[in-house]
Amino acid sequence: MPRFSTTSPFPSRPLLLCSALLAAGAQAQTSSTSDPDKVITATDSRPAAFELNWTPLKMPTGQGTALLGAHYMVAINEDWGLGPAAYGAAKGEFGGLFTVGFNLQRRFRVAQDWHVAASLYAGAGGGVSSDKIRAGGGLMLRPELSLRGEFGNWYAGVGVAHVAFPNGNGNIKDTSVALTIGRMDRFLSFAPSDSGSSGRAGDRTGMGFDEIALSAGLEKPRGNSRTRGGVPLTSRKGKAGGDLRQYFGNGSSWWGLEASGAASGGHDGYMEILANAGQDWGIGSERFRIGGQISAGLGGGGDMDTGGGWLVRAGPTMRWITPWGPTLRLDAGYMRAPWGHYESFQVRGSLALPLEKASRMLNSPPLESGTIRAQSWYLSMPRFKEFVFKDGTREAVTGLGLGMTRDFGGPWYGTAQAGSAALGKAGAFSYGMFGLGAQSPKFSGVRVGAEALVGAAGGGGVSVGGGAVSQGEVWAQWEGTGKQDRLRIKVGVGQWKALGGDKHSTPVVSLNIGWAFGTLGPAVRR
Repeated sequence: MPRFSTTSPFPSRPLLLCSALLAAGAQAQTSSTSDPDKVITATDSRPAAFELNWTPLKMPTGQGTALLGAHYMVAINEDWGLGPAAYGAAKGEFGGLFTVGFNLQRRFRVAQDWHVAASLYAGAGGGVSSDKIRAGGGLMLRPELSLRGEFGNWYAGVGVAHVAFPNGNGNIKDTSVALTIGRMDRFLSFAPSDSGSSGRAGDRTGMGFDEIALSAGLEKPRGNSRTRGGVPLTSRKGKAGGDLRQYFGNGSSWWGLEASGAASGGHDGYMEILANAGQDWGIGSERFRIGGQISAGLGGGGDMDTGGGWLVRAGPTMRWITPWGPTLRLDAGYMRAPWGHYESFQVRGSLALPLEKASRMLNSPPLESGTIRAQSWYLSMPRFKEFVFKDGTREAVTGLGLGMTRDFGGPWYGTAQAGSAALGKAGAFSYGMFGLGAQSPKFSGVRVGAEALVGAAGGGGVSVGGGAVSQGEVWAQWEGTGKQDRLRIKVGVGQWKALGGDKHSTPVVSLNIGWAFGTLGPAVRR
């Protein structure tokens, strides 16, 4: 039977055997004692994969575009993989068409180095709409069947994919030949119930990032920057976002992913997703560092002419690694849309929090000890009771998106959400928010909590002023037991508010289905 196992397209690394042996030794040493300070070793190793695909798409007007997709999938059993995914327009004149959601995949082995994959992506978003090109309510479905050949840990293939925005008055749909390239990896983690305990691992845990950062900045258009209607862009805009980084080369080099959106300046609905790479050097101290960074990715919306959607950026960086753990960053950059009419200078500040210990930044990570922290990914479905639209109408909207939480210790946790409208008439509305929450201990498998978030949103005709928004929510969550101990089902009730324009607000109810795991964070000082 084809399986998501060590003989399938998702092989684990030899380090798994080492981790299992260490765990067995640790259990043998602690089996006869109730020592609360025992060290737990990460042994839950699951096959994982990162995929990029290219899907040509013919729009209702006959114009051509293409969607660039990115998936990260973790094996949920021997046959199936599931994980977050995103798509964005990368060709033609449709920059700003984005969707975010989840991808479900089943693989069938057909030969030693070949497999067939059946996938279904469900997400929400839109952008660059008109009376001839409509995303409807925003829901996007993309089933695909593809054949892939494997080359070591890499694979590539070709398949047939169908893209559709099926609900509301959406008319974007097409069937085409899609290309895929992917890399096989593994997902190493602890049980989420071990959160707060001492742990050790021989490799990065979770998705493998060392640092998460929240950022805010300003961007000033220049040169030939234009709206899609040809009007010059001159006003600056505020941006808010976040990024994930993985360090290497003794912590002086990095690569990462970032997402941000307009939070002020009248460009609500603008969004960008970029990949970064950088290098810096210590100046007088290893903690104070100056260097540079280059970025490339997709962006658009907010009536900004980014052409096919591609963006490139380069500029200097500065960071201070504080003695207390967090890092403060300041960076500047010049950004340009190579096939559009947009260029700008920007500056931003970021607060970065460590996800791994600093020594994990080495090229060959040693066996590392630290404190286990619970983390969860959610498929989020918020229901906004009554959005106010720019044409004065009011209507309910249902969204679809991704949520993430990470335990900070005690009752506190960090949270982030990103998504778009899926049902209703706000097909191009998208949001991204981050914040802080507090939760109770678990009672009979249930815990309750509350959280507050701020961020950026816009598009779809929703009245949000410059784009800055906030949300407060109280929630109750059921947590699985036994073999389903990683399952989470959460229901929340709260209030969403636009911080600009007429500052309208609406009640929101959300249903969230999540998967939890433990990662190895910096050790807590005792």
